[in-house]
Amino acid sequence: MIREIVKDTIFLSQQATSATIDDVWIVDDLLDTIKEHADHCVGLAANMIGQNKSIIIVKAGPVFLPMLNPILTKKSTKTYETKEGCLSLPGERIVIRHESIEVRYHDPKFKKQKQRFSGITAEIIQHEIDHCCGILI
Repeated sequence: MIREIVKDTIFLSQQATSATIDDVWIVDDLLDTIKEHADHCVGLAANMIGQNKSIIIVKAGPVFLPMLNPILTKKSTKTYETKEGCLSLPGERIVIRHESIEVRYHDPKFKKQKQRFSGITAEIIQHEIDHCCGILI
């Protein structure tokens, strides 16, 4: 189901609760919603569609990658400054991002996964994990 994008900064500033197998349905709503905004959106966190759960979806090349309970386990020491926008907030803001990261998460079948990412995909993941932590750009 396509969901409305939440713009309430008080709600978005809350730390997300851990996702369980019962929350996997949220992935479908995230997928439907990101596809609806595909021309200007590359990532969503569950709180952006009104569900305060630690779930994100990221456009990684041609595919959408859902992550439940994502945790950064490693970050490169090399960082860079960039401007990011967000569907939930107006305008762009300058942020510092790590060039590469390693993420531990559960996939939609709730299997444990661990992957390394770099470049724009790493940047998107960091932005969406910030949402799960209640951090707004």
